Amino acid sequence: MFSQPKRFSRVPAHAMMLIVLAGMLLCTGCGKRKNDSQTSAPRTTAQRSVRRAYDGAPPIIPHKPLKADCITCHSETGQQVPELGFAAANPHFNTSHAGSLSNCRQCHLFQESTELFAESEFVGIPQEITHGSRAYPGAPPMVPHSKLMRENCSACHSGPSARPEIRCTHTTRTNCVQCHLFQEPGENSFAVHQPL
Repeated sequence: MFSQPKRFSRVPAHAMMLIVLAGMLLCTGCGKRKNDSQTSAPRTTAQRSVRRAYDGAPPIIPHKPLKADCITCHSETGQQVPELGFAAANPHFNTSHAGSLSNCRQCHLFQESTELFAESEFVGIPQEITHGSRAYPGAPPMVPHSKLMRENCSACHSGPSARPEIRCTHTTRTNCVQCHLFQEPGENSFAVHQPL
């Protein structure tokens, strides 16, 4: 007759069966799922520039107009959307200006809207996208851009849509600017802005 080792002798049989069943479910639940082919890979800097009218511009809308509000798919964390791919996180959830979540098309244009623009000789000044300088040796990198309309750091620096070169390794910390100061003069103000 089989005897259980002493360490399992106090575990009731039904509890042991539940543990084994949970282990089987975990093992069989891993692997390729039906929708894995629709998952979007993070974009590189070169791919990112294709979705901008000019360097530093807000991204264009790469899909046809949908009947839902933008924030239905572009939530605070982003989400997988069937047949479209991953809807990037919305970086404007903590933006305090009027229309930041209700008038997306004020800044973001549909990809097919290029006929609205006339040819010109405008040449933009390219951004110098850097990793951010440091306030002193050993300090965390400084934020190389303005915080206006970019209050949700994790929208660009974490999750499935984060580009590998700017992906953050410590996204569970919630107050990025506690350690990462802004390079822009005046951006490091800790006073709360009160509208008039």
